[in-house]
Amino acid sequence: MRAGTATGAWGTKDVEDRVRVVIAEDSVLLREGLTRLLTDRGHEVVAGVGDGDALIKTITELDGQNLLPDVVVADVRMPPTHTDEGVRAAVQLRKAHPGVGVLVLSQYVEERYATELLAHSSRGVGYLLKDRVAEVREFVDAVVRVAQGGTALDPEVVAQLLGRSRKQDVLAGLTPREREVLGLMAEGRTNSAIARQLVVSDGAVEKHVSNIFLKLGLSPSDGDHRRVLAVLTYLNS
Repeated sequence: MRAGTATGAWGTKDVEDRVRVVIAEDSVLLREGLTRLLTDRGHEVVAGVGDGDALIKTITELDGQNLLPDVVVADVRMPPTHTDEGVRAAVQLRKAHPGVGVLVLSQYVEERYATELLAHSSRGVGYLLKDRVAEVREFVDAVVRVAQGGTALDPEVVAQLLGRSRKQDVLAGLTPREREVLGLMAEGRTNSAIARQLVVSDGAVEKHVSNIFLKLGLSPSDGDHRRVLAVLTYLNS
C-alpha cells in the first residue's frame, strides 16, 4: 500500500488504503468486471487468472519477485472439474502465505468450504456470495478489509453456519441479542455499524461484545483477535 492519492470513477481516494489484488475467476466477463470495479476505486489488480493451478503459479512468481499481493479474490469452483479447485488453491495459499488475504466468491452457500477456509487462520479471510458483487461499495470494502487482515463473511453464510451452531452447548450462555451481535461481527461489521443496524447505542454494543468475549472465555490477552476468535468459536463449535 502506498501513500498519495488516486482518482477513479468514484473520485479521489487516499491510496494509503489502496490494495494490490490477484483475481482468480474462469469467467472472463466476470473477471474483467471485478477488475473494473476495483481499479475504478483506485486499487491495483496485478494479475487475473482462470484456474487454481494458474493462481498458485502466479502467486509463486510474484513471491519470487517480492511482489506478493495484499489479497486474492478467487471463485470457489474453477476448471478443470468446477468443484473445489478454487477453494483448495485458496487454502493452500493461506498456509504458504499467511500474510496474503483470501476472499472467495461462491454461487451458493457451501458450508464445508467456508469452515475449511476459516480453519487455518483467524486473519485475512472472506467468503461472499457472488450476488454481493452487485453491491459495489460493500464488495470493494470487503476486499480492502480482508487485505488489511480483517474478515468478511456473507450474511447468508453466517446465517447458515450460525443456525447450525445454535444447537451447541458452548453457545448456550449467549442471549438472543448477543447471538445477533455475534452474527453481525462475523459479517465483518464494526461496533458502530452494528449499533446502526440494531438501532442501539455504541455503548450497548460494546457491552454485548464484552459479554460475548467473557462467555466464550476470550481474555483481554487475546487482543484485537478476540473478535475473529469469537466468530471462529461460533463456526467451529
